[in-house]
Amino acid sequence: MKNQTYANHRQFVPGYHYVTFLGIILLLIGSIVNLVNSSHENLYSASLLVLVSVLLIFIAFFARVFALKAQDRAICAEENFRYYRMTKETLPEELSVRQIIGLRFASDEEFVALVKKAVKEKLSENDIKKSIKNWKGDYYRV
Repeated sequence: MKNQTYANHRQFVPGYHYVTFLGIILLLIGSIVNLVNSSHENLYSASLLVLVSVLLIFIAFFARVFALKAQDRAICAEENFRYYRMTKETLPEELSVRQIIGLRFASDEEFVALVKKAVKEKLSENDIKKSIKNWKGDYYRV
């Protein structure tokens, strides 16, 4: 596995992000066309196909959102524990979840100083990531 950096840390899974999304969109478009062109006899089944297509979009969206939310929660707990091990204090309450998620890429050597800088300068998640000198990869992010 190649070293993770700011430039390559975002993960795209082609089967999920492209194939599945494209398939669901094509299904939705096809089912709407089918509904518009349907006769009175098959209007009910054509409507059900549109409903299934819309529900699949919601399922795909929420499956991703729920997994990321659970992972964000785990990251916050891990980084809070990491900060506690180093300072015997919990992470400052002024940090947002997004800031904490950005901090997870910081090496131990720069983590505490970057936490203080993030609080003081109200750095965004992206600014925090760009400030990291010694990137610590997160290869388990979904």
